[in-house]
Amino acid sequence: MSAAPTTEQAPSPSPSPTPTRAALTTATQGASAREIIIEACRRDNVPLLHELFASHASAAQTAALINGAKDGVGNYCLHIAASYGSYDVLEELLDQEDVEVDPIDRMEGDSPLHKAVRYVNGLDKEDWAGAAPLVELLVEAGADVRYVDVSPISPGQKRCPKLRGSWVRETGLRNKAKLRPIELVDPRNAELRAVLQRAEYAEMAGDDVVDEDEEDEGPTGSASDSE
Repeated sequence: MSAAPTTEQAPSPSPSPTPTRAALTTATQGASAREIIIEACRRDNVPLLHELFASHASAAQTAALINGAKDGVGNYCLHIAASYGSYDVLEELLDQEDVEVDPIDRMEGDSPLHKAVRYVNGLDKEDWAGAAPLVELLVEAGADVRYVDVSPISPGQKRCPKLRGSWVRETGLRNKAKLRPIELVDPRNAELRAVLQRAEYAEMAGDDVVDEDEEDEGPTGSASDSE
């Protein structure tokens, strides 16, 4: 009596190993620093980002690359990472010194916070909660959540330090459609709206404290100086 044939079970696939530094170097050979950082942002590739940063002589050089690198349609590194939901790379970028948190893209006038909200909106409803930390990460890094009127300033208004070279009312950022990040949130996503509302209240409260301190200081100099 012959033995029953045995069915061989295919071995389960092993998890893909983390790319080594040598493999990463080979994969990006000939690519520019701009191309490498954009690729890392799109693929949430932290090892590739670390390899790139390690090749820089100073933190200033790293910041200059992050703040200056753009894709073909004018998205900066933070825009790209936010648009692709690349949380880990976005966190690494924001951890670097002197990174501009609120760059403006060319096509829509969006900040990275606008892009993060758009990314969450594009997900299925059941995935919203898991993607909310992407928005929270930018808020915690100091992204401007409020409204900006980009009309010329009137007497008594100040230049917003977050929009270098632009004279605006100090009330936050809006895109070309004149929308704040909170106004882009899907109306059904109450949790994400609450995150941005709390951030707006915190910014306004902080401004109120600064204004009160300035008022308490009063005019400088003696009374005789003003005569």
